[in-house]
Amino acid sequence: MRIYIIGNDGIRLCREVPATVNDGEVAVASKAELQAAPLSGKRLLALWNALPGVERRRTVGDRGALIDRLWPAIEALPDPELERDAKRPSKQHEVIAMLRRAEGATVDEVARATGWQRHTVRGVFSGTLKKKLGLTLASAKEERGRVYRIGEPSSA
Repeated sequence: MRIYIIGNDGIRLCREVPATVNDGEVAVASKAELQAAPLSGKRLLALWNALPGVERRRTVGDRGALIDRLWPAIEALPDPELERDAKRPSKQHEVIAMLRRAEGATVDEVARATGWQRHTVRGVFSGTLKKKLGLTLASAKEERGRVYRIGEPSSA
């Protein structure tokens, strides 16, 4: 269930009905609740104009017509929790994952996957992975070129 908290600072999404709402805030879960909410036309217009990608309006016009346009736009707002979960892993994490695979990775493969220059890849291997993170990199000359893998940590 999506509950929208409409406050002075905009619209917030909640997954469950809040126990209380602050002064000046209104909780709505449907278009009917938005129509019944004690929100002035001016405030509804400000909400509309604050939404991303909408054509700005200067006048309220008919309050009901504004709500008819506002509600689908509110429902189309992205879920902040889903955005956070869908965040792409960092390039450093991608490189480490490539090097942990059984087949390892060449400098060229890492460069293609990350969009980095070859010298940047070598710098990450030496500076970030080996020096900062303390990972042990093993390399071997194979048919496809020099292949790097994350090896077992040295017991020095």
